[in-house]
Amino acid sequence: MLLRKITLEEFGAYRGKQSLDLTVKENKPIILIGGLNGCGKTTLLDAIQLVLYGPRARCSGRGNKAYETFLRESINRQHDPTRGSSITLEFTVTVDAKEHYYKVVRSWHTSGKSLKEFLNVFADESYGDKGQATRRAQPELKFSRHLSEGWADHVEDLVPLEVASLSFFDGEKIESLADPERAATVIESAVHSLLGVSTVEQLRTDLLALQRRQKLSAEEQHLMDNIHAQEQELASVQQELDVAAQERADRAKTLRKAERDLGDLEDAFKKEGGGLFERRVELDAERKRAVGQLADLRASLIQLAAGPLPFLLMGKQLKDLRKQAKQEHSAAEAGQVLDVLTERDEWLLKLLPENARSEVMEKLDQDRAKRSKSTALKVDLGLPHDAMAQISVLDEGLVRDKARAAELLEQATTASEEVDQLDRQLAGVPAQSKVEALQVARDEQVQKVTRVQEGMARDDQRITELKRRRENASAALERAHKSFVQTKVKAEEVERIIKYSEKARSTLERFGEALLHRHINRLEVAVLQSFKELVRKQGLVHDLRIDTDKFTLTLSDGEGEALDPGRLSAGERQLLAISLLWGLMKVAGNRLPSVIDTPLGRLDSRHREHLVDRYFPYASEQVLLLSTDEEIDEYLLGRLKKSVAHTYTLVHDDTDFTTSVVEGYWWNEGVQNVA
Repeated sequence: MLLRKITLEEFGAYRGKQSLDLTVKENKPIILIGGLNGCGKTTLLDAIQLVLYGPRARCSGRGNKAYETFLRESINRQHDPTRGSSITLEFTVTVDAKEHYYKVVRSWHTSGKSLKEFLNVFADESYGDKGQATRRAQPELKFSRHLSEGWADHVEDLVPLEVASLSFFDGEKIESLADPERAATVIESAVHSLLGVSTVEQLRTDLLALQRRQKLSAEEQHLMDNIHAQEQELASVQQELDVAAQERADRAKTLRKAERDLGDLEDAFKKEGGGLFERRVELDAERKRAVGQLADLRASLIQLAAGPLPFLLMGKQLKDLRKQAKQEHSAAEAGQVLDVLTERDEWLLKLLPENARSEVMEKLDQDRAKRSKSTALKVDLGLPHDAMAQISVLDEGLVRDKARAAELLEQATTASEEVDQLDRQLAGVPAQSKVEALQVARDEQVQKVTRVQEGMARDDQRITELKRRRENASAALERAHKSFVQTKVKAEEVERIIKYSEKARSTLERFGEALLHRHINRLEVAVLQSFKELVRKQGLVHDLRIDTDKFTLTLSDGEGEALDPGRLSAGERQLLAISLLWGLMKVAGNRLPSVIDTPLGRLDSRHREHLVDRYFPYASEQVLLLSTDEEIDEYLLGRLKKSVAHTYTLVHDDTDFTTSVVEGYWWNEGVQNVA
């Protein structure tokens, strides 16, 4: 689908008739439309959706208003409402390799208290049969009553509303797609509608309807009643299941908020010293134990000091005593030797001749005199003969007691330091009044989280039970149809139709599953590749997976750990959402235009450059950018210019609150008059 032209007449802030040529050129897929806030960019996006989908259009300014009220308020306030407003959109769509040209005109005006709306569709069904040169000329449009009356169904065949919501989006609002539950809904809808999986399912449904048409008859009313009852039961269970799933999703959001609040309270409690407050009893017990241990060690030191240990203070005196004992011991031994020598000398002299005695006696006297000197002491303490042994025993005891004393002192120091540490911790314990409120709030929040978790468990149990009931109801419905068929199928042709329809349905089921897995695998690669091309932190997301049953999006970091999208910044979540939409467009073949309102909100300069260089020129064959001057500024315009086919600026007159369309962008030639 390619948009060719849009014309707004007295719609919203657009006064008079304002037209924009939206045709693109080769390698120039971008239509750049600038406008300050409040100038009508979002109104232009709403106009495209409104002209196509009417009351089903998801217009930003509608809210909960009735469709008629919204149309009334969309008429330019300075225009006569009885003359009304209109939107005209021209576009081409390729169907079965053939290009068709459409012109859709939606107009409305007031008539008294009522409002009248008109939809006229013009088409050139043979537009694609013409040569390329002729095709660019004005198409031969003819009014089609059939298309005008059945446009709501026809546009769903061309561009389903669910698919269009992926193509026409507000850049600031798509951040919600980073939420796993919201993303799952979008992925499921896109895969089924945009990638053709729903077509396979529709074929299976049509075949089932064909089977049942063979089964149905005016006879056997009781079997028919049973079928209707089972269908109602199945519908009722499905409705309950949808409600239960929504309630669980809401409760999951409540749980995430409650867990965040609990985390905040835990942090505040810790910051105020709550951890020490909760450990105060334990700290008191530890201090008493440490103080008792220190007292025991000191008692052991006192007991040790009552022994010979104080002699360590008299090291010099013990040394002198040891020396004196040695000297006295030596003197005593010398005295004993001297007595023995005196007896020997007397015996020896008696044996010598008279003439030799005097000379020998002199020598012996000299020897005894010399030996006698060693027995003479300056100080004689009269120490006992075993004084040396006693001193040795004392030395051994002092060495042992000294080692034991050092060990006890080290243990006492450690115990003393432990007591000091516990005293400091106890001194840091906040007063009960300071943390009591936080403790109560934290405990209440814990209970709240527990209650929500219990509620989720009940929801899961209820959903499981409802799924079981749905399976039973579906099986019962199938059995009812089989019973009906068994009583009514008589003709061979009917049997053949049912048989081969069932085979075809089974084949389509397997084909649908294979097609779904194939699209999901391609989508995972496309979305991850798109995100890595756009995001600044290349290592932020290493892998991306999409569950084929629930269509949930799971991110993981470089270490394979799950990455909560809530941990991403607002800009990164917006890029993830854009990557999801871009990946879907890539897998779908970029066959839809991308209309992006406020494309660069919440993004930093580097991410903006990435979108301008890597996304906008390749997002689709046609890209409409509705931007402020602060988003696509003069610098980014220079980077984007080579890919731009047309530029427009929405000029707002603040005196009469109307908007007009001017060709060119703020810094381009032709719009110097734009403020």
